[in-house]
Amino acid sequence: MSETPSAQVAASAVGASSAPTASSVPAGTIRLTVAQALVRFLAAQHSERDGVRQRLIPGAFGIFGHGNVAGVGQALLQNALAPAPAEAAAPVEAAIPAEAEMPYYQARNEQNMVHTAVAYARTKNRLQAMACTASIGPGSTNMVTGAALATIDRIPVLILPSDVFANRAVDPVLQQLEDERAMDVTVNDAFRPVSRYFDRIWRPEQLIPSLLAAMRVLTDPAETGAVTICLPQDVQAEAHDWPAELFAERTWHVGRPVPEPAALDRALEVIRGAQRPVVIAGGGAIYSEASEALAAFTDATGIPVLDTQAGKGALSADHPLCIGGVGATGNDAANTLAAEADVVIGVGTRYTDFTTASHTAFRNPDVRFVNLNVKAFDAAKHSATMLVADAREGLAALQAGLSDWQAPAAHGERARQLRADWERLVEPCFQPHDQELPAQTEIFGALNELMGDTDIVINAAGSMPGDLQALWKARSPQQYHLEYGYSCMGYELPASLGAKMAAPESEVVAIIGDGTFQMAPQEIATIVAERIKVILVILQNHGWSSIGSLSESHGSQRFGTKYRMRDEQSGMLDGDKLPFDIPANIRSYGLEVQEVSDTQSFREAYRRAEQSEEATAIVVNTNLYGPNPPGIGWWDVPVSAVSRLESTQQARAQYEQDLVPQRHYL
Repeated sequence: MSETPSAQVAASAVGASSAPTASSVPAGTIRLTVAQALVRFLAAQHSERDGVRQRLIPGAFGIFGHGNVAGVGQALLQNALAPAPAEAAAPVEAAIPAEAEMPYYQARNEQNMVHTAVAYARTKNRLQAMACTASIGPGSTNMVTGAALATIDRIPVLILPSDVFANRAVDPVLQQLEDERAMDVTVNDAFRPVSRYFDRIWRPEQLIPSLLAAMRVLTDPAETGAVTICLPQDVQAEAHDWPAELFAERTWHVGRPVPEPAALDRALEVIRGAQRPVVIAGGGAIYSEASEALAAFTDATGIPVLDTQAGKGALSADHPLCIGGVGATGNDAANTLAAEADVVIGVGTRYTDFTTASHTAFRNPDVRFVNLNVKAFDAAKHSATMLVADAREGLAALQAGLSDWQAPAAHGERARQLRADWERLVEPCFQPHDQELPAQTEIFGALNELMGDTDIVINAAGSMPGDLQALWKARSPQQYHLEYGYSCMGYELPASLGAKMAAPESEVVAIIGDGTFQMAPQEIATIVAERIKVILVILQNHGWSSIGSLSESHGSQRFGTKYRMRDEQSGMLDGDKLPFDIPANIRSYGLEVQEVSDTQSFREAYRRAEQSEEATAIVVNTNLYGPNPPGIGWWDVPVSAVSRLESTQQARAQYEQDLVPQRHYL
């Protein structure tokens, strides 16, 4: 057998002294380090659904430190400069292809790069996922929040934390946590509860089954989330003779499970008995690409569709039976229908507390649930009749089974009337208010008009998701990108980078509060370095608007929610505004910034940003106090049961009244 590609690279890059001889490499194997094998394997993986095939892991984000620079970092460098050529290797019938490119993207913050990877995978409807590599210690634990977000939102991402020395020769290595109870405990064990799959590679040969298991989880719609493979620093650089067939191209088929016939019959029986049914469309309807099936089902049955934060856009807002957001921050039309519903058909939703208004949204004492979900765990919620299946396939089966049935016509007419009433009620939200600065709802209304159907708006935390769920009209499954499972401040900006990488033809707009901006502006540098064109809309109101409003309504007087200097007399944070200059901060990264203080100026600034070929930031000065859309939804945030403050006492009395309709659905 001739000299292996890895040996050729070693000879050309660092001299031939470390290269194995032909006789030292077993037949049918390729000698690589663990990190080199990892990169080459990942570059050969593909996913497929509905006959469309694509790279499963098209790239890697990373920040290098001593824990990965000479391991995974070296492997990515070698992939870029000297990828392995194609070769024949018995007993594989087909030749092992040349090592495919594994592009490396330099991030600035480890949590941010996981958010970027999540946004990429979400925009790709979970058919592709990015890898994220970080150094040992804080570099790796910085990724825990991103991993939790991915797992909660059911989005695939491959996390590659660096770890302690497997040989224990240098314990404790720099940034190692020592545990006197066990020597196999590291800080990376924090990834276990937030990962759908977790492993640590103590020996090279353990990598093979771990990688195969990891790919299975990444491509399973019911199991996907963060997949974590911890890589000890010394093991990354250790050489091993790998079976050549490990690096053959593999295609992981993403299936569409169909309903089990008996389960389908049970679901049809429940729906046929309904007089006031509603559909709740969740994120699963979008990831399954079930929008056409949902529209066909709604047209055939006349059942109104309500949506969650993750499901908005599954049915276009232009459809007459798309009623909009439901739950704690939903609109009055959707919440009225939810309260009256006798059958709720959940499609790809996991029923978070915001969707159920903390178990107060569905008030019909006889309400029953039919849950269509690819994951049995979610299908079983609220004592539902379970239909475990792919959303698209399940909707088609339900429609076929209901070919001779429709919801009462009066129910559909009422739904359309409620939607029209709601739209009239909130018209003032989009109009100028009698105040110096615009409400953020004015900006949202303008943005909703300005953006194209396949453009993408991104948000995650604060008061904005509530306003957006109530008001935004999403005209495609791609347009509305709200991360509201973990609702992580700091997601929006790095997510804009990931979404734009996944959908380069779309205009991608991240709406960012000034509080969120202060938490995670670092990836502006990555946006600039990669020459990625996004539009950042930063709403500056000098405080945490959402929590301030929640604090006030729950008796805590907006305490600690404004960005103020500490007053020398009162000792409280109620002095002058902080002299923080967001536009100047953004300009320091080399980004163009426009600052506006009214809606018309925002419209003009957006059109200029849209026409630019480079990333642009628009800083909008807005009113901290709203106003915000009206709403009848409720969210359970317990108020102190005893207090010396009258404001808290009053809020507690109101809280106890609001608890009355809360119940389990049995």
